[in-house]
Amino acid sequence: MYDLVVIGSGPGGYHSAIRAAQYGAKVALIEKDKLGGTCLNWGCIPAKALYASAELVQKLKETGADHGIISDFKLDFAKAVERKNKVVKELTDGIATLEKGWKNDVFMGHGKILGGNAKDGFTLSIEGEDKEIIKARRVIIATGSTPVLIPSFNIDHDRILTSDDVLHPKFKIVPERLLIIGAGVAGCEFANIFASFGSKVIMLEYLPSLIATEEPMVVKELQRKFNDLQIEIHVSRNVLSIENTGSGVKATTCSTDVPRDQIDSAEKTYFESDYCLISIGRAKESTDLGLEDFGIETMRGAVKVDQKTLETSEKGIYAIGDVTGGIMLAHVARYEGDVAVANALASLGNFPVKERPTDYRVVPATIFTSPNIGSVGIRRKQAKDMGYDLLTGRFPYVALGKAKCIGEERGFILILADKKTNKVIGASCIGAEAPELISEIALAMKLELTVHDIIETIHSHPTLSEMVLEGSEDVYGMAIHKKSRPIGLND
Repeated sequence: MYDLVVIGSGPGGYHSAIRAAQYGAKVALIEKDKLGGTCLNWGCIPAKALYASAELVQKLKETGADHGIISDFKLDFAKAVERKNKVVKELTDGIATLEKGWKNDVFMGHGKILGGNAKDGFTLSIEGEDKEIIKARRVIIATGSTPVLIPSFNIDHDRILTSDDVLHPKFKIVPERLLIIGAGVAGCEFANIFASFGSKVIMLEYLPSLIATEEPMVVKELQRKFNDLQIEIHVSRNVLSIENTGSGVKATTCSTDVPRDQIDSAEKTYFESDYCLISIGRAKESTDLGLEDFGIETMRGAVKVDQKTLETSEKGIYAIGDVTGGIMLAHVARYEGDVAVANALASLGNFPVKERPTDYRVVPATIFTSPNIGSVGIRRKQAKDMGYDLLTGRFPYVALGKAKCIGEERGFILILADKKTNKVIGASCIGAEAPELISEIALAMKLELTVHDIIETIHSHPTLSEMVLEGSEDVYGMAIHKKSRPIGLND
């Protein structure tokens, strides 16, 4: 009998298996498709590998001449895809090596919990090339999510595509025209990538703004860059249907202001393109896991868990990552894996680990457009709605020596602090390496540091991390490389 069985090998799953083995547990990992799950095979990693190629193309076009690089260059997209595929293979092979190194058993097939309980152990089946039955004292469900499939969008994986299709190892097309439905994080990342590669990109968004979760001034900065890339964005559009015309695609839309019962008679707007990418969200993968036999509740596919322990209503069965419907980010799934493993093994009583509650107060978010976007904590509107007496500091890349040296002068960092305590409560950044800069803010928030603590920390020069230093100084109007009126430091 295994101490722990993990179903799903995405960022949360494979991480959980390794972490449990580090505590001395006997572990099995079940994966129905490919090790690494969506993130590694059809999500974060392949998208960022293509992004790296797209960013290089942008830099050569925009600043190559300034750096003395005057030769013409030609894009070989198939070669960029080959590089992307190589990156994915190296990382998936690495996961297999790690699991083997920790002596974890890896089963390829569909995992399902057949019965049992926390006292006597659970029985699981694995439907792969052969059917296998194994037993486990504890189970973690980490089955992730898949792209949402809306019937009226007629997703045929031919011209009407999901992100899985676009990131498939064999997809090597740069469409002349690409229609993207959804201007959230993934939609904007794909728009940035394909516009950089030469596609004419049109985006349709139901909400009144792209990436509506970010600071408005960050969105405006990204909008300016998308204008430079000639990305056409239409917000407040209700996409009613999409059809494959044989030689392209056609989307039928109306304004989101139109009441549902008046849509048939409403004025329609049509958009045509060569291909269409649907990027409107992800569905939780919780079917056929045996959950209903235990009375484990799901809501629209999301497995319900105790928000502190990540245990389901069935003692001994836990769930993490996208399948819970919480914060659907790879790094959150990884974090939740640590929590679930600690709680699962602690409940067994013979492992060197204590029970651990979740803490979602500090969760950084990243968007890999060019420029990058990073954020953590609350936004200005939220802070004001929550009653904070707010202090803000803002510092532009154009005023930073390192940014000028590398030709990355676009963007800014915005830091929010509570005037009463001087503690950092949020930050947003758009510009080169913004996600890396936000990590320092996240650590400061986790440790409940004040803006003074950041200011009094020596930052290396010349570095982009000085953005954090000067942005923090500007909270009090004290940034050296920006003229502003000092408001005085609170003790």
